[in-house]
Amino acid sequence: MSAVDVPRQWRSALPHLDEPLPPDRTPLSSPDDSGVSVSLPMELVRQSVQPREHWPIPAEVVDAYRAFRPTPLWRATRFEQAVGARVPVYVKYEGGNISGSHKLNTALAQAYYYRRAGVRELVTGTGAGQWGTALAAACALFGLKCTVFMVGSSLRRKPYRGTLMRTLGAHVHASPSSLTEVAQRPETSGNSLSLAIGEAVEYAAHTDGAAFCIGSGETYSILHQSVIGIEASEQLDELGVRADAVVGCVGAGSNFGGLALPFFADARTAGHEPPLLLAAESSATPKLTCGTYAYDRTDATGTGPLEAMYTIGSSYPIPDSHAAGLRFHGAAKILSAMRGRDLIAAAAVGQVEALEAGRLFTRTEMVLPAPESSHALAAAARLAAGTEDGTGRLHAEHGVLVCASGHGYLDLGAYQQLMDGELADEAADPYELLRAVSGLDRVDRPAAIGGRS
Repeated sequence: MSAVDVPRQWRSALPHLDEPLPPDRTPLSSPDDSGVSVSLPMELVRQSVQPREHWPIPAEVVDAYRAFRPTPLWRATRFEQAVGARVPVYVKYEGGNISGSHKLNTALAQAYYYRRAGVRELVTGTGAGQWGTALAAACALFGLKCTVFMVGSSLRRKPYRGTLMRTLGAHVHASPSSLTEVAQRPETSGNSLSLAIGEAVEYAAHTDGAAFCIGSGETYSILHQSVIGIEASEQLDELGVRADAVVGCVGAGSNFGGLALPFFADARTAGHEPPLLLAAESSATPKLTCGTYAYDRTDATGTGPLEAMYTIGSSYPIPDSHAAGLRFHGAAKILSAMRGRDLIAAAAVGQVEALEAGRLFTRTEMVLPAPESSHALAAAARLAAGTEDGTGRLHAEHGVLVCASGHGYLDLGAYQQLMDGELADEAADPYELLRAVSGLDRVDRPAAIGGRS
């Protein structure tokens, strides 16, 4: 039996950055005078800004974690053989809880802090539905109401995500809905995560006792996800092995950050070179590979603070895809800062390649990954086989650690389309990319500091 236990502390990478994160900015103007705003419990604010490395996990949250943590880590030997790997591939699997993904790690923490702050209802936007399901579960456990705005195209493809959320007691609305003003504006793009989040922000602001809650890109949510990397590091030590490449998929960045940043902190503490930290993103939403480091809004209301992020522009018309959780225009500000300093690398993966890797992983490892996780598996396969970009610039010598952040049991329609030959990739439009970021205030990139491009 493994000696690895549920972590009792989260670990922040903020103390190990050479510079503080660029501060948020107040928008110069708001699309309306609705007074929409987002307020956070003070503990979440502190977790976002204080350069403190270790944060105690509340006892009630630890108890909730014990239902599904520690999560398994194994060497995927059959997958290695199938992809022609030259080095071992280790998989950290986060899909074995009620939400089917890593999202429950921060949902439980946030529900705990919001309840302590006197909030009675949490409202959110969700893409693939994993975050909405996680928040619905956390609200049920901590006695809160829950309202979810889910990207409409995703909800239509995966109606049972909505059924599961409703089973957990949540109210679920397809976005764009008829409940908010932001969804009625002609300039807002339908079927985007930015709009679903914008609807949730507006709805919460006008509902007594409610608060908006987000699960991916904020610094505190990535802190909560550090349980993934903390456990993985201990599990690799227990096996007596190490990985010099760490891979996760990126929508805004919570599972990648949760897995990778504890390894970055370990290396900085020991004075060693960090492993290669590789963010796998959708080629249809290539913020880290083709985006601009600039101040941009995080949702369609445009009333919240502007954040420094790698972005393809919040107005960019993101093509539809099965990896709905990756269809967000920007990356988390901590990951964006690290990308700007060449401390993390990035690779864009098309959904056909991703789902082929997911199907291969299913047949070899007997685990069905979500389409988002399949992007990470495809990038890991490239690295392990030595074919990441055809130049050898990115490589692993000792092993690749990859996060399979969720299961794909509610995504079988995507795999069916793949097997029927009906799936295609839609590349980002270069002209639209330039247009969407043309008016943004860019962030100056400092010189590279000991990282990898």
